[in-house]
Amino acid sequence: MIVENLLIQISLLIGLLPLAGSLIAGLLGKRLGTTLTHRIAISFVGIAFFLSCYMFWKIVIHAQPAIDHVFYTWASAGVMNFDVGFLIDRLSATMTLVVLFVSLMVHIYTIGYMEDDPGYTRFFSYVSLFTFSMLMLVLSNNLLLLFFGWEGVGVVSYLLIGFWFKREAANFGSLKAFLVNRLGDIGFILGIAVVLWLFGTLNYHEVFRQVPSALDKVISVTPDYSVNAITFVSLLLFIGAMAKSAQVPMHVWLPESMEGPTPISALIHAATMVTAGIYMVSRMSPIFEYSPQILSFILIIGGTTAFFTGLLAVVQNDIKRVIAYSTLSQLGYMAVALGASAYDAAIFHLVTHAFFKALLFLAAGSVIIAMHHEQDMRKMGGLARYLPITYITFVIGSLALCAIPPFSGFYSKDTIIEAVKLSEMPGAGYAYWCVLLGAFVTPLYSFRALFMTFHTKPRMVIYRMLYAHPSLLGDSIFILPEHDVIAKLGEEFPGSVMMALDAGLTPTFWLTIAGIATAWLFTAYRPSLSTWFTHRFSMLYKILLRKYGFDDFNQIVLVRGTQETGTLFYDVSDVKLIDGSVNGSGAMVRWVAKVVRNVQTGYLYHYALAMVLGITVFLIYFMWG
Repeated sequence: MIVENLLIQISLLIGLLPLAGSLIAGLLGKRLGTTLTHRIAISFVGIAFFLSCYMFWKIVIHAQPAIDHVFYTWASAGVMNFDVGFLIDRLSATMTLVVLFVSLMVHIYTIGYMEDDPGYTRFFSYVSLFTFSMLMLVLSNNLLLLFFGWEGVGVVSYLLIGFWFKREAANFGSLKAFLVNRLGDIGFILGIAVVLWLFGTLNYHEVFRQVPSALDKVISVTPDYSVNAITFVSLLLFIGAMAKSAQVPMHVWLPESMEGPTPISALIHAATMVTAGIYMVSRMSPIFEYSPQILSFILIIGGTTAFFTGLLAVVQNDIKRVIAYSTLSQLGYMAVALGASAYDAAIFHLVTHAFFKALLFLAAGSVIIAMHHEQDMRKMGGLARYLPITYITFVIGSLALCAIPPFSGFYSKDTIIEAVKLSEMPGAGYAYWCVLLGAFVTPLYSFRALFMTFHTKPRMVIYRMLYAHPSLLGDSIFILPEHDVIAKLGEEFPGSVMMALDAGLTPTFWLTIAGIATAWLFTAYRPSLSTWFTHRFSMLYKILLRKYGFDDFNQIVLVRGTQETGTLFYDVSDVKLIDGSVNGSGAMVRWVAKVVRNVQTGYLYHYALAMVLGITVFLIYFMWG
């Protein structure tokens, strides 16, 4: 009981410390000065991180039972309570540790990266507020508080992506991210509403306990068509996850968010906002497990995202956009794991990806600063001799991303590939080939970026020198026995050392090596081959360069279509109908007044004649009426 109470108090401190840092930096930053502001913000996040280490040690390492605690009831409606409470279990403890570690590193990195920026204290306020929102999302014990954190990271990401608001591209990127996420949030909030209607509560445990009894319930979409309630809820919730975790076709916002400062690119794209959808589906596993149709849908969407967005990274020349499309591809891997019911593997890859992707983004930021904010890799080259530490970190991050043993990405990514291979869900075969071919594409774009940036001939002026097994998340997730592919893998798991040594026996390893060799051949050894390939397969190159037409479709159909529809409504309803009616009424009054004015001649005999005629008309009407 003592440990439980201590963990409850610690979790509250973990959630409130970043909020306090944000308020201090935002309200008092100019008075305190830059140095004191960043010291306070970093100290608060640092304390929260070390507290999360203790919580992780107790909950995950020492297997402390999960704690579901309500701090207070925000509102009541009949028998329903809307609570502010935390669920401290293996899943939330793991996510809290990852979020706070990456956030702490980003806070520290920001000191140097943003030192000359006039919005220095404002940036620290936003980053701390973003961290607070993400912590509310992962620590919540109910869907209402989760939605609060969900919307919180969405709003703050808008502020951070558009931080340099004088740049048109930053404003466009922030607005695009905001609008696409709002589309997904429509599905998400409808899903929450259906959960409340079905179960009369939004508390996780109470909802999950009632799921088996609701398997036969249906929802009437139209008077003649009904769908299974659990399937309908799962679909709506996943629509929210598709937008937040940037799954095809709602992925278009994430590359545009590269217009924000690099530190926030690391925070948003590594361990926080984009992984919120993966976390939510894992948390809702007791619902998704009873909807095999939606699991198959997730497999197909995830596989498509993993392979086809990875191809887009191959033709990018902006170093941050290469890493952004890499994030899309890796999120696809995580979604594939969710669809295969390998939730442990999805969270395992989420954790490993958070660290090596944050490392890659921060390394890219070092390059960008050294290149005087130049991001085009075609204007780089040979930077390894000038930025040796950055080069080493970029190599380490790339090796982990490409799943080279014994780096962490090897264990998490290969686990996903093997898990989906064992899955019997419809769509698993398609997803397997997507993630397997992705093992070739990932090193191709990763080492292309590495060679173009750090090797090859300089083209610039130098300005300044744990294998995922069933016990990983414990009772935090739920898997039906027939879906438990991770358990099948665990039965044959030879140990981490032997897994790395046996990597050469798997097709994944050799596809990875082939990808690295291809990148070296086309970039460092014989760059002319890249030009030849571009001309020889110009149609494919143009398709990739135009990102499969998603942005063109959005711009032409949605953006321009909306503008032209608005113009049409303005011309018809506003100008012709409303203005026409108002102006027409005025014109008619003016015409009548002009005609009637002619009667006012000023001559007495005219008025007498008018009176006689009037009396005559009246008498005729009276006599004949």
